[in-house]
Amino acid sequence: MAKAAPRRHLSLEERLTVRSSRPRFVAPPACLRYASTRPPPLAWRLNSGVRPMRWKRLAIVVVVLVAAGLVVTLVIGQVLISPAQHSIGSAPADLGAEPVKVESSVGPISGWLIRGTKPKGAVLLLHGVRSNRLQMVPRARWLKNLGYSVLLIDLPAHGETPGDHITFGFNEAKAVDASLNYLHQQFPKRPVGIIGVSLGAASTALSNPNQSPNAVVLESMYPTINDAINDRLSIHLGKFGPYFAPLLLWQIPARLDVPARELRPIDHLKGLSSPVLIASGTKDQHTRIDEARSIYQAASEPKEFWEVQGAAHVDLFDFDPATYKAHIEPFLQKYVN
Repeated sequence: MAKAAPRRHLSLEERLTVRSSRPRFVAPPACLRYASTRPPPLAWRLNSGVRPMRWKRLAIVVVVLVAAGLVVTLVIGQVLISPAQHSIGSAPADLGAEPVKVESSVGPISGWLIRGTKPKGAVLLLHGVRSNRLQMVPRARWLKNLGYSVLLIDLPAHGETPGDHITFGFNEAKAVDASLNYLHQQFPKRPVGIIGVSLGAASTALSNPNQSPNAVVLESMYPTINDAINDRLSIHLGKFGPYFAPLLLWQIPARLDVPARELRPIDHLKGLSSPVLIASGTKDQHTRIDEARSIYQAASEPKEFWEVQGAAHVDLFDFDPATYKAHIEPFLQKYVN
């Protein structure tokens, strides 16, 4: 076996020559070192599938939110139109009222009739949404003491009056027509007035009786169903409320077979040939005071407007009985006395 050749030691000059021929590491400039830590370019990220994945997740979130909003508005819509019926019982003894059934095109209307002790006119009292004639008992006592005859009714789908749905004034207006005709039959040649609260006010504006009332008091009435829904959603959902309004509005024709254009009480005030008093609270968020002013502007003369200072969407009689009487009594004495 041949011996390995002895290892030759390089001279100093040869070692320096080999070292200088090797590639040297040169540190990149600072700007390049910073650039190497930045995210990859947009085009690279799009091609890599990172951004499309984010868009897919975002789209899923949007779809889920829209679906949830639709379900919630469907539930709200069903609650809003569901009947508010229950037993009322006998009238308070001090009213001296007799139970009555008024026949109408939407079925029998339950109510109480108080026959006045003085030769004055009669007043029809109409409660608010999801309430009943009991709401109007304090007004009935006051009017009875003034000598008026009074009819308190349960609007359709409220109290003891039958009805499949609350229709925001459409069917309720037909009950108003029938009740006015009933009062004219019971008290011929006597003036008849109406005090309507919220839904009762809207039903009055939408009514079309054979004989117009001699005077009308409209309290806390919504101008249009669009305004009513927008205002109420804004109360509960803030600035996002109006975005959900269309999801509720489209349900009205579908559920009630009533076009939304038929639920615009403000448009019917020009045809209301009766003296009218419009009353609304300055802090009412269900019918804002600017909307109440628009209702007043739309009404025909003779008309009066009462801004109830500090009142929200509440019963204006209960809010301040003395001030209520001071405003309403002279109006009734002028036209229903």
